[in-house]
Amino acid sequence: MQSQLGILAPLGLAPGSSDDPTSPAGLCWGGGEAWNGLGVAGKAAPGLAEGQAAGYLPCPMVPAPAGCVHSHDVPPTRAAHKAGCFLMAGLPQRRGMGHSVSALGAHCCSFGTPLHVLSPLVPLCLAQELLCCGNELVLLFAPLQGEDSFRILVGTEGDSIPLMEVSASETEAPEPWDYVLVADHRTQRSPRCVRQQQRFLEDLKRKGFRYKVKEDEEKVFFGVQADSRIFDLYRMLLMEPEGPAPRVESAGTTLIPTTTRIRIINFVLNSKTADGDTFHDLVKEKVFETKFPLHKGEEGLKKKWARWRNMVREQPIDDIRNYFGEKVALYFAWLGWYTYMLVPAAVVGLIIFLSGFSLFHASQISKEICEAHDILMCPRGDHRRRYQRLSDTCTFAKLTHLFDNEGTVLFAIFMALWATVFLEIWKRQRARVVLHWDLYGWDEDQEEVALELINCPDYKLRPHQHSYLRSTIILILSLFMICLMIGMAHVLVVYRVLAAAVFSNLALPFLEEQVTTAVVVTGALVHYVTILFMTKINKSVALKLCDFEKPRTFSERESKFTVKFFTLQFFTHFSSLVYVAFILGRINGHPGKSVRLAGLWKLEECHLSGCMMDLFVQMAIIMGLKQTLSNCMEYLRPWLALKYRSMRGHESRDPELRDWQRNYRLNPVNTFSLFDEFMEMMIQYGFTTIFVAAFPLAPLLALFSNLVEIRLDAIKMVRLQRRLVPRKAKDIGTWLQVLETIGVLAVIANGMVIAFTSEFIPRVVYKYRYGPCREGARPAVDCLTGYINHSLSVFHTKDFQDPVKTEDSEHVTECRYRDYRNALDYNFSEQFWILLAIRLAFLILFEHVALCIKLVAAWFVPDVPQSVKNRVLEEKYRSLREKLGSSPKSTDV
Repeated sequence: MQSQLGILAPLGLAPGSSDDPTSPAGLCWGGGEAWNGLGVAGKAAPGLAEGQAAGYLPCPMVPAPAGCVHSHDVPPTRAAHKAGCFLMAGLPQRRGMGHSVSALGAHCCSFGTPLHVLSPLVPLCLAQELLCCGNELVLLFAPLQGEDSFRILVGTEGDSIPLMEVSASETEAPEPWDYVLVADHRTQRSPRCVRQQQRFLEDLKRKGFRYKVKEDEEKVFFGVQADSRIFDLYRMLLMEPEGPAPRVESAGTTLIPTTTRIRIINFVLNSKTADGDTFHDLVKEKVFETKFPLHKGEEGLKKKWARWRNMVREQPIDDIRNYFGEKVALYFAWLGWYTYMLVPAAVVGLIIFLSGFSLFHASQISKEICEAHDILMCPRGDHRRRYQRLSDTCTFAKLTHLFDNEGTVLFAIFMALWATVFLEIWKRQRARVVLHWDLYGWDEDQEEVALELINCPDYKLRPHQHSYLRSTIILILSLFMICLMIGMAHVLVVYRVLAAAVFSNLALPFLEEQVTTAVVVTGALVHYVTILFMTKINKSVALKLCDFEKPRTFSERESKFTVKFFTLQFFTHFSSLVYVAFILGRINGHPGKSVRLAGLWKLEECHLSGCMMDLFVQMAIIMGLKQTLSNCMEYLRPWLALKYRSMRGHESRDPELRDWQRNYRLNPVNTFSLFDEFMEMMIQYGFTTIFVAAFPLAPLLALFSNLVEIRLDAIKMVRLQRRLVPRKAKDIGTWLQVLETIGVLAVIANGMVIAFTSEFIPRVVYKYRYGPCREGARPAVDCLTGYINHSLSVFHTKDFQDPVKTEDSEHVTECRYRDYRNALDYNFSEQFWILLAIRLAFLILFEHVALCIKLVAAWFVPDVPQSVKNRVLEEKYRSLREKLGSSPKSTDV
């Protein structure tokens, strides 16, 4: 607001009011002194010297606009007192003041200054005429120097929304329109729907909107636009006089950003009307079908961003922000930085994987497996059981060594460090971006309260509340859903057991030798389908839990929903991987005494080459499907839907209606459109970090996927979908805490994979305790010589309790299986307990070292660059100096 605003008077009358007979005709009072009892002084009007006493200034005559008539309630004698300042707050009328004009406590203001209505208690200088145009009150202001147009204030009787200052030359809103509401043509045949539509539109009109109706053969379109002056209140409410860079700008010279216009208009459209209905309620009642902001000015983004050929070009983050708002821009800034940081992780992972090729034929373990023609492995299936030579798994043993080697530990520690550095540098990047956008001190709660006050000045603040009963119920329901997710993992276990039995009974030659591989592959496919199915259920449950918790604001609701939905999704995606990594093959018993499901089906076992192969295959299939099939569906589904609607629709000859039709045919968006993109990236980040020790190629796949994902999301948002409603933000919100949580879980999971799933610990223990090098290095002998024979337990075939004979069992007296058990009683051997103790010690040591590295990295890399801190400090210093310079030159204490 201009600093020339005068002071609020007490309940007495000021010079220039209708009851002040000393006020000369055609003069307006310009305040320069404080009223007794109030203690606040406004600055003198332009043209008055500082400290000059209040006086009267000339008020030029202004003719009445066409279509307006003088109010019959205004007495003829008002011509002598027409220059006064009146409080427009819907208070009781005073004698002789006409429609909706309250003179309770007349107010002074600076003449000749364009006044912007900031609240119901704002002083209005009635410099010229009081007119009535139908039900609307018109307050005419004198023209400013150098301006041809006069200014008017328009309001409706009984309206709770503050009046708006508009220009006479701007009474018609400029094209194009901001928002479009759509209704089905059949609603025009229903009197109820027509009445509700009219009431909703009239409610918008009272709030300062204008609308236009256009029709085609199927739909009715309502173009909606608010005059730009309605946003002055928003600008004033969010001015930060104590902030680093306060700005006082004139509404007449500052354009409102399109993103701000859309955001405020969307908020008003979603608010309750005078009848108590919201737009969402009207959609449920089929009064309206949908609403959306129009795409306009997106050609630049189409050329330099939303094109496949620009896949490796830098993203125009500022342009994205100017079109889609800060929330979307920060998503793409984060996604671009994540993709950039995946390059070193992908390179190191690829080196670790390829290093296994150098030992593809030189590995002592692979050599022993490939030469173990005389070692027979115990039967694993129930049907057509037969002994299998260990040498038959030669190829799988070599492949396993590609990702289960000594470099795995180093890569897991590297990824823990990488995850920390990635987040810390992102925080620095975010700080630079939001400072560049002048959002460093922005407050989301203040923003939401300001929007509520703009829509309804009588808005009552909702305080923060916490209910232990609600929290307990939500916790119990969340635990129930988590148990359900774990139960879904058990369903997958049952499937794998039954699939193993079915595949064993099928007379298919190619399945006869690879039953375990077939079970793992089909199990991963079933897991992927389960993920798609449970995602919809998880979203619905998370929304219900959020509604039950009754969050105070939309941002609080979004934050709570993020935590709940991600928790459910995490267990949905990773429960099967946890089973394969840490449970598969460890609760099966031993040959001759196997654990069976329902006493019938034998539990599934790990691949003969080890459980790391099962985990690797599971990760490769799930990540491969999510990065390829999901991306293809994510693009093809909206593209085909748009093509289909475009072929069916009939384009109007009216260019404005044709543009509305084009926007309507685009794929609809909702509150979760951007949320779903974030969730997709969080799950991918989890796959990239949590089990990366078993799948070092995960960062490489994620890198290729993200290069496609960035352009895919850009093309969807600009070309295939309706325009997203812009949202203001200065960070990625709760997702940052999700990323930090995933980083900690990654340290724990990778430590457990190395300790319990891989062969790293058994190899090291054998090398220094049981192998030929236990007493010192022997250059002529590999230290892992004899490891395979040491790691396989012996089972005597005479101890089989199953009466079913195994194939070729006449001359076989013993077979081998992967475990550390005694050959006599089949109990766990001494080596098992030693290995278990060392595994636990390694897990504790690994996690502490990795977490310490994360803490040191987080301390070493500050969240906010010093340059950003210095700029904020300089702005605060400049602001304080300006205040000090404008304060009275007095040193009295």
